[in-house]
Amino acid sequence: MSETRKTKVLIIGSGPAGYTAAVYASRAMLEPILVQGMEPGGQLTTTTEVENWPGETEIQGPDLMVNMEAHAKAVGTEIIADLITDLDLSERPFTATGDSGTTYKADAVILATGARAKWLGLDSEEKFKGFGVSACATCDGFFYRGQEIIVIGGGNTAVEEALFLTNFASKVTLVHRRDELRAEKILIDRLMKNEKIEPLWDHVLEEVVGDEDPLGVTGVRVKHVKTGEITEIPAKGVFIAIGHAPANELVKDTLETHMGGYVVTQPDSTATSIPGVFAAGDLTDHKYRQAVTSAGMGCMAALEAEHFLAEQE
Repeated sequence: MSETRKTKVLIIGSGPAGYTAAVYASRAMLEPILVQGMEPGGQLTTTTEVENWPGETEIQGPDLMVNMEAHAKAVGTEIIADLITDLDLSERPFTATGDSGTTYKADAVILATGARAKWLGLDSEEKFKGFGVSACATCDGFFYRGQEIIVIGGGNTAVEEALFLTNFASKVTLVHRRDELRAEKILIDRLMKNEKIEPLWDHVLEEVVGDEDPLGVTGVRVKHVKTGEITEIPAKGVFIAIGHAPANELVKDTLETHMGGYVVTQPDSTATSIPGVFAAGDLTDHKYRQAVTSAGMGCMAALEAEHFLAEQE
């Protein structure tokens, strides 16, 4: 049965930005509702070791998100397992529609929908998704014990995925379109010292090849960017690790965006182009994309929402 829920602050998304916003909004006695979305906990739930969260020398990504959710609940946030499918920002109170049929009315909205993995857009990539092609090493690496696998990319995501996959694979080939990596130096050092990883420079993925029955990857064809020469490499798994795109579907036609879809916020603020709507975390951050910066923006969003609501009253 559909129902209408009213709240002062609706938080959409449940990563570090969303949960931190919830903690601050709850402590401000705003009684927020947080709608978790399709992937409660966000990208960190598909990460293993997190080594750069202050106060934790090392913590598993899913454990960190469980802790943050528990904290938000403990201070009074109502957390709902639902997916917002439509968001009307044309008038206040704002109206969000959940996949469950529930309508949410809110005086202020904090958007913390994060980002998701990018794909190359190849037909063969789409064909073998879930059958040897993946964008999540921590989700699927376990299935490739003792196998040779390919990682596509050259940034932090690709290097982290390649390093993680050496826990399972017999060999990891890292295919990168340039002749040097764009990752943090500490990660590059680890990769270069790992005997299981072989970088393949100046190449791009041309095609994923595999069997039809049963459907499964047997290798890839890669093309040299300068000579055009095609090389076939045997592999059981292909991991696409070329970064992330902001999850902006709800607001891409109503809020100002830039840099490929990231929501624009005012300088030193989480305020968007619509008063009362705030955005935090990877939805707005094309530069840092760290859990700790997302959490900081979640804090800012809640404090700014509190200030906005006080001004309205």
